[in-house]
Amino acid sequence: MQLKIRHRTEYRYETPVHYSIQELRLTPPQVAGQQIEKWKVSTPIKSTVSQDAFGNTCSVFVQESPYTLMMIEAEGEVTTQSAFEYIDDSKAVSPYYLLQQTNLTEPSEEMLSHFDSDLPKQRTIDEVLKLASAVQKAILYFPGQTNFATTAAQSFAMKSGVCQDHAHIMLSLCRASGIPARYVSGYFFAEESPNLASHAWIDFCSDINKGIWVSVDITHACLVDSRHIRLAIGRDYYSAAPVKGVRSGGGGEELSASISIQKLA
Repeated sequence: MQLKIRHRTEYRYETPVHYSIQELRLTPPQVAGQQIEKWKVSTPIKSTVSQDAFGNTCSVFVQESPYTLMMIEAEGEVTTQSAFEYIDDSKAVSPYYLLQQTNLTEPSEEMLSHFDSDLPKQRTIDEVLKLASAVQKAILYFPGQTNFATTAAQSFAMKSGVCQDHAHIMLSLCRASGIPARYVSGYFFAEESPNLASHAWIDFCSDINKGIWVSVDITHACLVDSRHIRLAIGRDYYSAAPVKGVRSGGGGEELSASISIQKLA
């Protein structure tokens, strides 16, 4: 599929923000299954572009003049094909590092007990898909009950969440089973469900020595396909977040984000 994507993020503040730093991971990589035809990230002032430890394209900009409105926009065209296996180059973070839990993925005893019979015994696609299906059934997809700071254990306790929560619970359980796993942020094309445009899933390492990673969408309990567009990878949501930052001043914040994905061919 050839897809046109537009992602706009707008912040409004009660009082002027005096200083802020924004870190963006809004540039999709050229990897198996996706060819970037054109892409542009627009920011209020010029950003510095680099690669982070995971190989993500990272744009950073600092604003030192007062403002009450900030807009960030990413747009472009991507050609996708069905692909779910990725091979890391030598610069990638070690899979062993991705066996460690984070504050967002740390499992509770109740979580481990609930999924005990579904935990993978080996690093195979079938075993991990079985776990993904169990997570999807246990955690009802319910927008608005969780946010970016909700942990896997909290989402499990509520038995509800969104794709980000599904991903954190899945990361937690894979790591608890001795399977390296990483968070993937991205987009999902579904004409019938535009609210799913902003999406998250996981990669698990099926072969540590060869650096082979397999991508699994927990919300749909399937391997990723041509509907998925990858943006960034990380240990959890926080290290792969499309937009994050810190600020001084501003008072209350109002955030609005819109994503449109149009099929061109």
